[in-house]
Amino acid sequence: MKVLVPVKRVVDFNVKVRVRPDGSGVDTANVKMSMNPFDEIAVEEAVRLKEKAIVTEIIAVSCGITACQETLRTALAMGADRAILVESTVELQPLAVAKLLKAIVDKEAPQLVILGKQAIDDDANQVGQMLAALLGWPQATFASKIDITEEGGQKRATVKREIDGGLETLAMNLPAIITTDLRLNEPRYATLPNIMKAKKKVLDIIKPDALGVDVTPRLATLKVVEPPRRKGGGKVADAKELVAKLRNEAKVI
Repeated sequence: MKVLVPVKRVVDFNVKVRVRPDGSGVDTANVKMSMNPFDEIAVEEAVRLKEKAIVTEIIAVSCGITACQETLRTALAMGADRAILVESTVELQPLAVAKLLKAIVDKEAPQLVILGKQAIDDDANQVGQMLAALLGWPQATFASKIDITEEGGQKRATVKREIDGGLETLAMNLPAIITTDLRLNEPRYATLPNIMKAKKKVLDIIKPDALGVDVTPRLATLKVVEPPRRKGGGKVADAKELVAKLRNEAKVI
């Protein structure tokens, strides 16, 4: 079984994000970049399925600038077999990414696509759902446990997913889309031997035009601002003063 794992290059989660002086976006100059944490979990899950002999090939895919090759090499070092970079200097928005991934899926014909539930830069949480809609495949989002079984030649996925009220278990036939949540697994560190091996693995580079996808942005960012600093707390003398502040200042009662 072939699995496709999309990965995104984002500002490292340990870095304090800073807004450009002109408010046009986030400053990424000389900033450490890394693989989106939710996508790391997706790669790890695909590798674990391969170690169980359920998956035969893992293909990592990224969409973006040339530097995304570093992110793909990380995925290869973690255990992916080969990688594809859809290279573009255009700002790739969720719908464009979903269309690019659909074109890759049509070309590679995987039985499963595992991706992070959202990227930590835009927090859109859209690509997985959009891809499922474009392909007409079943989907399970926010997965915290994945089991793949086969009955009568038909592979099925049983996914435990996190919802507001607790946990929900879904069963669906493959091919399907699964998006990962934090509690699915703990991603492994890429070892030095595997990092060296990753340099020799196949990494194909294609352009959006070759896939017949128009990636022209549909949304425009008007302004980016930092959130206001939190004000310090205050002290009250007694419960009566607290109630007065909640009623007159906070307006919550």
